[in-house]
Amino acid sequence: MPEQIKNKFDVITLQKVGKGVLIAGAGAILTFLAEAIPGIDFGSWTPAVVAFSSILINTIREYLKGKSL
Repeated sequence: MPEQIKNKFDVITLQKVGKGVLIAGAGAILTFLAEAIPGIDFGSWTPAVVAFSSILINTIREYLKGKSL
């Protein structure tokens, strides 16, 4: 398996950056959808909610990844 090369934007690095972009985007979309529900307004807490949503999505992704025993 190829390894990531330090100080270079190789394929592995770009894949990891791409996954991070998708996770952050998913968090933003999740927050947008939550605010679309009547009565929910995060106000000045929206950036924190977006960050938390991204962390939650990444946590679930990592939990589901891996081998079964």
